[in-house]
Amino acid sequence: MQHVKFSIGQIIHHQRFDYRGVIFDVDPVFSGTDEWYENVAKSRPPKNEPWYHVLVDNAQHNTYVAERNLEAADSILPIHHPLIKLYFDNFVDGRYFPINSNN
Repeated sequence: MQHVKFSIGQIIHHQRFDYRGVIFDVDPVFSGTDEWYENVAKSRPPKNEPWYHVLVDNAQHNTYVAERNLEAADSILPIHHPLIKLYFDNFVDGRYFPINSNN
């Protein structure tokens, strides 16, 4: 498996689009369609590196982001997203814990 820099439950910051979010899933390499990549991934990030599914703070949507566009967030404040409780059941010290993770 490809080494990933970030983990599920970690709060991140998108460097290009300046938003915070929480990672709810990780793909070791790009797993979207070629059509999506051509239409959405305008900066052409590498497909053979990790990509992350992210719930965007103060939004209704989620994103799919290449690792090179992310950094650890400075703020450990909670993320506000309607699907948080679908994926996570606990928030401690700036980190979310997935449901059934025995945190």
